[in-house]
Amino acid sequence: MDDARGSEVMAGWLGKHVDAVDTPALVVDLDAAERNLQRMAEFAAAHGMRLRPHGKMHKSAWFARLQMRAGAVGLCVQTVAEAEALAAGGIDDLYISNEVVSASKLSRVAALARRLQARGGRLAIAVDSAEGVRRLAQAMAPAGAAIDVFIELDVGQGRCGVAPGAPAVELAHLLAAHAPSLRYAGLQAYHGGAQHLRTPAERRAAIERSATLVRDTRRQLDAAGLAPPLITGAGTGSFALEAASGLWGEIQVGSFLFMDADYQRNQWDAAQPAFEPALFVKSQVISVGAERAVVDAGHKSHAIDSGLPAVFALAGQAPLEFFNGGDEHGVLRPRDAGGALPALGEAVWLIPGHCDPTVNLHNQYIVVRGGLTAGVVEAVVPVQARGVW
Repeated sequence: MDDARGSEVMAGWLGKHVDAVDTPALVVDLDAAERNLQRMAEFAAAHGMRLRPHGKMHKSAWFARLQMRAGAVGLCVQTVAEAEALAAGGIDDLYISNEVVSASKLSRVAALARRLQARGGRLAIAVDSAEGVRRLAQAMAPAGAAIDVFIELDVGQGRCGVAPGAPAVELAHLLAAHAPSLRYAGLQAYHGGAQHLRTPAERRAAIERSATLVRDTRRQLDAAGLAPPLITGAGTGSFALEAASGLWGEIQVGSFLFMDADYQRNQWDAAQPAFEPALFVKSQVISVGAERAVVDAGHKSHAIDSGLPAVFALAGQAPLEFFNGGDEHGVLRPRDAGGALPALGEAVWLIPGHCDPTVNLHNQYIVVRGGLTAGVVEAVVPVQARGVW
């Protein structure tokens, strides 16, 4: 089925009972997502934190606008294409929390900065090298616009980021030399590896190490007359720790809105609100054997980089485990000896192992109001920022 025909079919589900949704489909329980958003917004407000959710998770201007209405100051993204898609959807305050060094992409960054500035918005980006600063400055020079620039520190992730301390100070000096087109905005300090450490004690120890690096870097920047205006970072697994440190002023949480099976494996930290699963892949049982049932949702409908999906048990359903069945199939077996299998044709709701790349596999969300058993389809929402560049 081509995209146009698929969109037409899905639009026909609007206002219908959730049972009408064909499978496999990416479904959002809007009530659950809104509860998650409310809890996060209340936490940010109570702790004096700026809330900048990560749009790379949902890749959708529709959900970005939902977050802005709840008090978000803007959205983070990871790619130029994500920034362009959300800007086209009406989001005016965007931060590409990643390094961009390609000349063609930097040309798009400059053009987007100019468009957002013209409508009263702003664009920010991260850098972690002198060459990255020079390339960004070269791209921005003919644009007639300014861009906010955060210096990314490596605070434990071992991925992008300049070394804390003196190297960061040196980069800040270079940024200042390229004003006003490059505006020194502060520090990007995100420890992605800490997000899925399973125990609160492990996550606390990791963020304490990050905070030590951030604190020392800020001290050196202060001494150089380059005090960072803002320190931004944090994720769904650790944001309460960054908030408690007194160093971070903005949190970049993403997965909290939908949650996924991998985040649910984390032991809950009482300092954080509790979030519930809101993103599901609706599947259907297409074959039943003596010891297994097979659903029509394989790797094409859910990402497996963080493990296989969990099976969401509705009231009265026996607990099931999901096993790899390949591209088109998932194999279900009872979790408990003697447990019942679902019947042929029955719907089975899967919680993806990792929400971000699962979303990237789909063209649309089916947004349901009223729950997974009694709900109705409220919206069919495009995944505008699919893709990688």
